[in-house]
Amino acid sequence: MNKRILILCPFPEGEAAGQRLKYEQYFSSWKNDGYNIDISSFSDQSLWKVLYKERNLGKKIFGAIKGYLRRVKDLFMVSNYDIVYIFMWVTPYGSTFFERAVRSLSKVLVYDFDDSIHIEQNKKTSLFLKILKSNKKSNYLIENSDHVIISSPFHAEYCSNLNYRNKCTYIPCSLNTRRFTVKEKKDPKERIVIGWTGTFSSKVYLDTLREVFIELSKRCDYVLKVIGNFDYELNGVNLEVIEWKKKTEIADLHTFDIGVYPLIKDQWALGKGALKAMQYMAIGIPTVATNYGTNPQVIDNNENGILVDSSKEWLEKLEYLILNLDARERIGIKARKKIVNYYSVKSLEHLYLEIFRESTKEHV
Repeated sequence: MNKRILILCPFPEGEAAGQRLKYEQYFSSWKNDGYNIDISSFSDQSLWKVLYKERNLGKKIFGAIKGYLRRVKDLFMVSNYDIVYIFMWVTPYGSTFFERAVRSLSKVLVYDFDDSIHIEQNKKTSLFLKILKSNKKSNYLIENSDHVIISSPFHAEYCSNLNYRNKCTYIPCSLNTRRFTVKEKKDPKERIVIGWTGTFSSKVYLDTLREVFIELSKRCDYVLKVIGNFDYELNGVNLEVIEWKKKTEIADLHTFDIGVYPLIKDQWALGKGALKAMQYMAIGIPTVATNYGTNPQVIDNNENGILVDSSKEWLEKLEYLILNLDARERIGIKARKKIVNYYSVKSLEHLYLEIFRESTKEHV
């Protein structure tokens, strides 16, 4: 008899990168192992479309009300499932009432989160999004879940010590390498494209390289391509901004020749799983990334990517890669190999199944 999993998550299936490129891509593996999956997202498509945009307060409030009503309905269903899988939180703000209710009604509760949502967020962001990232809910779930799944090794000790069963597993971000294919070689005479992809909430990291890009434009002929859900301007730089679309995600990434992944060296960034770097590496291009957090675990410096610590190094390494085709190709080949061997869906899918089997076995 198949076991049933209920997934409680913030966003609709197939939309948010944090979900698509984490647990959602393992659904086929779970189903093949005998699990039936039901998904309940707090946000519906209407709320998702306006959530990261300015204004639209009325639509956001209405969407939140619908989300809470959906969660009330979920409470009547939770006990019917063998496993309840929570990603990030049950509800976005308020008390831990819904988290406590789900915990009390669940046979087995698995909690999965990314970033550093268990600490206070210091980044400047909208009040609405700041409320969404309340840390008291995540800490309650870390403590009371039957198993905690994390995206950053820097959270392992904290979560293991806090969890009532001391159960915490680090599962790196991963990519389906059959989908993230290697880009075709381009004409060496074509202008080099330096690329960055992300959402409005991570734009603050891109902003740290504004002066670097401006100075680099004085030295080299290149295009800076930004893929996201926001407008961006940078005077003095040949800039192309395109809207992220799921349908063209891979094709758009294939226009990059060099990927950049800047971070701010703070506590919040320690929770990031180096997903952007992995995306660049998977398509076989060199990544230049801040030497911080999970990045040094994913990138072997000067082998399958380049790690930097200062604006001077950012400028020097980007200029070096723009001017050296052989270096770009050499690093790109090794980058792809690293992702296939250590950060592909195929290489990591067994970890989720082991957690499910262990957790349900202990609660028979």
